[in-house]
Amino acid sequence: MANFVKRKMNWLNTRMGFFLLIVVLFWIKTYIAYQTEFTLGAKGSVQQFLLFVNPVPAALLVFGIALYFRGRLAYWLMLVIDLLESTWIFANVVYYREFSDFLSFGIMKGSSDVQNNLGKSLAQITHLYDFFVYLDIIILIVLLLTHVIRIDPRPFKRRYALTISVLSFGLMFAEFGMANADRSGLLTRTFDNNYIVKYLGLNEYAAFNAYQTQKESSTRASANASDMKSVLKYLKQNRVSPNVSYFGKEKGKNVFIIHLESFQQFLLDYKVNGKEVTPTLNKFYHSKNTLSFDNFYHQVAQGKTSDAEMMLENSLFGLPQGSAMTTYGTQNTFQAAPAILSQEAGYTTAAFHGDVPSFWNRDNTYKSWGYQYFFSSSYYQQKANYSIGYGLKDKIFFKDSVKYLQQLPQPFYAKLITLTNHYPYELDKKNIDFPATKTGDKTVDPYVQTAHYLDQAFAEFVSYLKKAGLYKNSVILAYGDHYGISNNHRPAIAQLLGKKKVTSFDLAQFQKVPLMIHATGLKGGINHTYGGEIDVLPTLLDLLGVKNTDTIQFGQDLLAKNRNQTVAFRNGNFVSPTYTKVGGTVYDTKTGKVLKLTAAQKKQVDQMQNHVTTELSLSDRVIYGDLLRFYTPKNFKKVDKSDFTYKLKPAMERLAEAQKTEKTSVLAQHHGKSTVDDYKTDAPELK
Repeated sequence: MANFVKRKMNWLNTRMGFFLLIVVLFWIKTYIAYQTEFTLGAKGSVQQFLLFVNPVPAALLVFGIALYFRGRLAYWLMLVIDLLESTWIFANVVYYREFSDFLSFGIMKGSSDVQNNLGKSLAQITHLYDFFVYLDIIILIVLLLTHVIRIDPRPFKRRYALTISVLSFGLMFAEFGMANADRSGLLTRTFDNNYIVKYLGLNEYAAFNAYQTQKESSTRASANASDMKSVLKYLKQNRVSPNVSYFGKEKGKNVFIIHLESFQQFLLDYKVNGKEVTPTLNKFYHSKNTLSFDNFYHQVAQGKTSDAEMMLENSLFGLPQGSAMTTYGTQNTFQAAPAILSQEAGYTTAAFHGDVPSFWNRDNTYKSWGYQYFFSSSYYQQKANYSIGYGLKDKIFFKDSVKYLQQLPQPFYAKLITLTNHYPYELDKKNIDFPATKTGDKTVDPYVQTAHYLDQAFAEFVSYLKKAGLYKNSVILAYGDHYGISNNHRPAIAQLLGKKKVTSFDLAQFQKVPLMIHATGLKGGINHTYGGEIDVLPTLLDLLGVKNTDTIQFGQDLLAKNRNQTVAFRNGNFVSPTYTKVGGTVYDTKTGKVLKLTAAQKKQVDQMQNHVTTELSLSDRVIYGDLLRFYTPKNFKKVDKSDFTYKLKPAMERLAEAQKTEKTSVLAQHHGKSTVDDYKTDAPELK
């Protein structure tokens, strides 16, 4: 036994032995941090395997640098690298505990979130056991100083060091291949940094973030105030006058934005086995007090939901790749709906979301947009059967939001993001009371079941609004954020639409999502104008009577009589009342037939295409260059993100203080009596 231990110690006394020891120790502590300090949500064997092995390739690479050096320097260099790597883990552990996200170079370069929130409370949010990440370094230093492990003075062959470097890169590529196979577009759909770390690792996340930051910085650095001239010129030329019949008709009312996840227009009035999928939303859609738009299209790209939010609240397009909220939401200047309504009309602004705050970088972006409150997963009671898919089930989410909603000073602007009707459209048996479609496509068939559940949740929420006295004094804007069934399911789509097969024109029309704006006394009806999510903000502001001629918005009021009805898709295609362009093919929008363009028609199509290309490129220029930092409208003050914190305790303290001072909340109007019991739900989890 003694000889065995001696042989093992002799092996550790070699350069390679010490190198492998430090790599293994680093691997172990990183994996422990993954499992104990971060909520990465690894599911399935592939994700679990990648989470387990992803510290290794980068560790071989960075620690392998020391193998190119001689003697003591190689050993101490490995320890210095370990110290730096451990500090990176430590910093992320502490930051994640506060913000449920990972550090980025943009944040470290001077984010007010770090300076004002993290810096001031470092002692409070740092735990003694966090320093565990440095334990292996201390042990190795002691073992070296006491000569339990001896430094190997012999030169290490360069080809061995090179082999380790090549091996590390090979493992990285193999790891990325597995990750991308499990989640395609991993680095182009970076909606949550948790995904990068889960699949690739903390070091790879740092490298990717550095690349993103450098790219952003170079574009941002070259921008200047003169770049706004072309944007302002374009908007001035394309600005439309509001419809006098609607302007200011809903002034002073509360606003509810109901985000209908993955909800497409075809679901309205759709039946399965003679049963309406969405009976409540159907009535809402056809109400005499609801403005409903039947030619309204989503315009999202890879950013999906985040693109929809960007357009809805900023009238800026999402980006051609990735998510603007994720990449630019933290640092950029915005002129968003929450800030506009707060500054110009005295609104309280709040967002409600039953998932982690870091998803789509909401915890940072919402501050940039001026949201005073953000009620995310930490505000809601969490039980195993309360969530499915991407967060809280809609019925539970709506009900549990009421305890915060009733405390908001009126008028308020409240956005509630539903989640249950999200791919892969899972729902437990207790909540399924609607038949699936029978297309034979396992992805498509349960879609109507989760949509029906969403409809039931919406019905319960509207019923509460009526009981609480909010229904008559509120504008309820419900919209679908993006498609639920992708174009990859053509045979199933054909069955849903009652066709033998679908064309590219059919698929373009399939991108319609509902937009419904309801208010008591509002002159409603089905509006046939062509528009998209980029148009929602100017429409809403005109209804509320909030002048917005100075803010940068690429959309136009859907109710304006002289508006441009060319709807731009993010890939450069478009649809209009006359022409629909998909790739190089132009269709007659009324008949769906392919057109052989006359000279006059070609000129019209070219003009539309030029409009679309210009609009998209200018919007991108605003985001990439952060041009709004150079432009301050007369009645708008730039948002200071340090004014906001979404931590539970201070948020509740602010709400409590508002009850004493403003006394306009539902709770105050009910003399402090909670309205939570007025909310009735049939959610089986709450019985």
